[in-house]
Amino acid sequence: MAFELPALPYDYEALQPYMSKETLEYHHDKHHKAYVDNGNKLAAEAGMGDLSVEEVVKQSFGKNAGLFNNAAQHYNHLHFWKWMKKAGGGNKLPGALQKAVDSDLGGYDKFKADFIAAGTTQFGSGWAWLSVKDGKLAISKTPNGENPLVHGASPILGVDVWEHSYYIDYRNARPKYLEAFVDSLINWDYVLELYEKAKG
Repeated sequence: MAFELPALPYDYEALQPYMSKETLEYHHDKHHKAYVDNGNKLAAEAGMGDLSVEEVVKQSFGKNAGLFNNAAQHYNHLHFWKWMKKAGGGNKLPGALQKAVDSDLGGYDKFKADFIAAGTTQFGSGWAWLSVKDGKLAISKTPNGENPLVHGASPILGVDVWEHSYYIDYRNARPKYLEAFVDSLINWDYVLELYEKAKG
């Protein structure tokens, strides 16, 4: 199953002023496209060209760094674009999600603080995550393209803290970018969809 670059689910101006047209053009059209192109080439060379992106991520982890890095970043970005929407974010979560955040993470305010802290303290490039692990919500962070899939969890929300996702708009102010992401960009409906799938 060849990797494909998806179209963005909104136009390039949709997330302004929190994420600029220029950032989306670079991040989607250049960075994500490179993961797709490199991933396809490396997956074919490794005899994994017919596997799903999730399978390639899991099977290449710890064995084929080049393939893993590109496949994992492709997987992460497939969801990253859908984890954002115009007029998103804020503390109005769908009921089932709100319940889980209250019981597993100590409420929305604590979730927000812990999620932003995970993204802020990830040294260098990486991601901050909200995942379902052993039936409960958990916050974590990973370096580079690594994600919770390879740690026995199902990611339901992730934020990219590689510099290319915020440097044009926020320069080195990563915490400001993370606040804008949580307050104004998260597509909670998509998070709920993944949560329900993960709970199965």
